[in-house]
Amino acid sequence: MASLQGKKVVVVGGSSGIGLGVAAAALQNGASVTIVGRSHEKLQAALRSLGASSTVRSIATDMTEETEVSRLFGNIGPFDHLVSTAGTPPPNYPINDTDMDFVRRFVDNKLIGAVMLAKHAVRTLISGGSMTFTSGINKDRPPVPGGSVVSAIAGSFSYFSKALALELAPTRVNIVSPGWVDTPMWDELVGEAKSGFFADIGSRLPARKVATPADIAPAYLYLMESEFTTGETLHIDGGQRLI
Repeated sequence: MASLQGKKVVVVGGSSGIGLGVAAAALQNGASVTIVGRSHEKLQAALRSLGASSTVRSIATDMTEETEVSRLFGNIGPFDHLVSTAGTPPPNYPINDTDMDFVRRFVDNKLIGAVMLAKHAVRTLISGGSMTFTSGINKDRPPVPGGSVVSAIAGSFSYFSKALALELAPTRVNIVSPGWVDTPMWDELVGEAKSGFFADIGSRLPARKVATPADIAPAYLYLMESEFTTGETLHIDGGQRLI
């Protein structure tokens, strides 16, 4: 296992949730970290939570705009590891009520966004480093009704990583697939019902709780540090796929 000491890590989606947890864990393990997100205000709040340090900085970027993604990696320069946890609330319409404009925006943000990141990251990503993207439990346990689109997109990441791992070797490409994680996105999805919802879900998981970002971050660190792991999907879902 390679150390993260002195390595340069870029976390897209690092202003909150899982990405912020990954940024904190990478800093604790000796990396310098650039967190990337769309909101300048959220990035500033994230920097405050991470603590004042010369080893962490933020760059506000609209990841749906290719010119901004290109500029991002030009500003970052050579780096060792890319992590993307960026995402938006998924569509959950029954198929007969699907809002196609919403679906297109979701695909642009999640799948096309990952392709765009890979396209421009390779310009300065050090050979032998890594890219780690994020899928999720919906590919294995799709909600019914309304899970068809998000399941298809999440499932596609495993195939994306396999092909890209061959194309970019020896740079490694992997996927982390979390279960439900207590992040700000859930505040938007279920609001005040979140605590009761998570208590119910957690009681049924083999792990007996819903994860926090700190529970998930070690999976990303493992994939950055493991020099012999590529083209893989690492499930870290508390056993959610089993129930």
